Amino acid sequence: MHVVTVLLADGVPGHQLGVPGAVFGAATRAGGRARYEVRACSATGTVTTADPTLTLTTPWGPSALADGAGTVLVTSPGDHLAPPPPRVTDALRAAAARGCRMTAVGTGTFTLAAAGLLDGRRATTSWPHLDELARRHPRTTVVPVGDPTVADPPFHTAPGLFGGIDLCVELVTADHGVRIAAQAMRQLVLPVNEQVIADETERERDLARHSDLTPTLRWLEANLHRPLALADLAAHAKISVSTLTRRCRAQTGLPPLRYLLRARLHQAQLLLENTNTPVEQIAARTGFGSPANLRHHFHRLTGTGPRAYRAAFRRAVATVVPPPPEEPD
Repeated sequence: MHVVTVLLADGVPGHQLGVPGAVFGAATRAGGRARYEVRACSATGTVTTADPTLTLTTPWGPSALADGAGTVLVTSPGDHLAPPPPRVTDALRAAAARGCRMTAVGTGTFTLAAAGLLDGRRATTSWPHLDELARRHPRTTVVPVGDPTVADPPFHTAPGLFGGIDLCVELVTADHGVRIAAQAMRQLVLPVNEQVIADETERERDLARHSDLTPTLRWLEANLHRPLALADLAAHAKISVSTLTRRCRAQTGLPPLRYLLRARLHQAQLLLENTNTPVEQIAARTGFGSPANLRHHFHRLTGTGPRAYRAAFRRAVATVVPPPPEEPD
């Protein structure tokens, strides 16, 4: 279990509160070896956010930064020019000395710099405060906002707002690779109303556990472009339609045509994520026939349209996944 300890201070922006838990939680749910625990700590045990009507109680104090944390993430304080409490500074130094991965979002970079941890290192912060960071901490090489994050291992910094997402995704990628990071971001950008698009690894496990219909399901997935009917699937499996339906439910949890729809959606999703294939061609390749039919099913079962999903996914994983190759028409 990799512990990510998030340091909060009075005035922390609301958008930074949920990002670490969302990204690292999604990575944990994505499976594989990704196992994260996110802990929130503060100097006093209570934190007033940027919305003064919202006060949070944190379960951990500054000692959590040095004790047990594998990654320390410093969020933006409300007053980034005020020196952090000595207890916090000491804990940050102890964490760094222990070999923790040290990260900061937005003006949280000022907190790391005030502890002397960014001397001789490259770092960035929110763009309105770049000059201020350079003036107050001349031994830090301030990198203008351009790239979503700045890495000078074991230190990683990012500008505010969306920088927290970029930073957390970058860390997941470093820990577990692009596949897990992309699966995590898929959970965040795709508002799935029901689990219709199965994880490829889980589908492989399902097929391995039940062998009866495996050849037919493989054939189905290789022929998504064809107008398949129940009779076609039953003929391939050499069983009756009723037996096919019963066995398919037992093996996959879905009736055959629902499984077919899920497989088509899964393939469409992969093409949207990993290629620049036009939606019209994706509809043909996956058996939906027309772009309108693809949009109807994609939106009904996921809550978003194909183009919107592709754009959201590309924005979310742009920092960790290279642009897909262009495909000829």
